[in-house]
Amino acid sequence: MIIGYLILPIAFMLIGIFVSARLKNRMALYSQMPLRSGLTGKQIAERMLAEHGITDVQVVSVGGFLTDHYNPMAKTVNLSDGVYNSRSVAAAAVAAHEVGHAVQHASAYKALIFRSALVPVAKIGGLIANVAIMAGMYFMQHDPTILLIGIIGYATTTLFTVITLPVEFDATNRALAWLDRTGLTYGEEHAAAKDGLRWAALTYVVNALASIAQLLWLIMMYNSRRD
Repeated sequence: MIIGYLILPIAFMLIGIFVSARLKNRMALYSQMPLRSGLTGKQIAERMLAEHGITDVQVVSVGGFLTDHYNPMAKTVNLSDGVYNSRSVAAAAVAAHEVGHAVQHASAYKALIFRSALVPVAKIGGLIANVAIMAGMYFMQHDPTILLIGIIGYATTTLFTVITLPVEFDATNRALAWLDRTGLTYGEEHAAAKDGLRWAALTYVVNALASIAQLLWLIMMYNSRRD
């Protein structure tokens, strides 16, 4: 049973490694492609915020690689070192994508609001799932109830990965539409920006599919023992 439980995570882990490696490769390539406008990632983010009438969000620099994110609590667009001061196509794409989340927040985008509200629930559910699933596998011959508790906890994390998809895809669409409308990426630049963000989005797709597959396997395991 334990071996069966590990097969899906390992399979999707390998797929995730491939997608992640491809993303890093694409971003490294596009980081060497200069943006004709000469704007830095910070300037791109500030300009997009201004054009959307958002004045209460700051653009700040954070350490690391691909650590860029929007913090709705602090209202900050956090750009990694390689994006904040970079004048590349990759920097423009990433900066615009993160501002896309700020635009979602400002416009009360429902999927983002739901995901933000789900964060504490998913964290608690994940902790419960880790313990209950392993314990449930051990005691399942006698009582599958513990496994059911783990499944419920795991379902909250699965829901979080699924609701993340529209949030990420929408932010990307907003970013690409704005970059195209303003002419800040054109021709090969825009194609590169689109490709880089597409690979970034695929990482979320893989996570969601892996979580869904694992949840379905757990449900089937529970039903087989209950019957």
